[in-house]
Amino acid sequence: MVRHDPTVDAWFERYDNPQRELVMAVRDAVLDADDRVTEAIKWQAPTFVYRGNIASFFPKAKAHASLMFHRGAELPDPTGLLEGEGDVSRVAKFADAADLEHKREALQALVRAWISARDEA
Repeated sequence: MVRHDPTVDAWFERYDNPQRELVMAVRDAVLDADDRVTEAIKWQAPTFVYRGNIASFFPKAKAHASLMFHRGAELPDPTGLLEGEGDVSRVAKFADAADLEHKREALQALVRAWISARDEA
């Protein structure tokens, strides 16, 4: 069962973007990955948390849903979901609902990898 934070629900009520429904679907996919993942508003955007910040939406993206993994360079990414070349962060992009469904398992695997790494630390 996906648990929504009321402050994030309120943020979505004000979120005016053509990708709103897709961003909300990505939100549910991330929260559904593990019951220990929570959400909050940080940096003026929904952010997923478990023993640190996992990922935040880039709310201004209008062509796709964009989710930045704060320390994505540290995560195993065997499917190549994450984009970017930086030393720390990586981005997952979702074009539409079908693209999200295609990438859902890889997305949830990244969230679970973060949780495993934090549990081992």
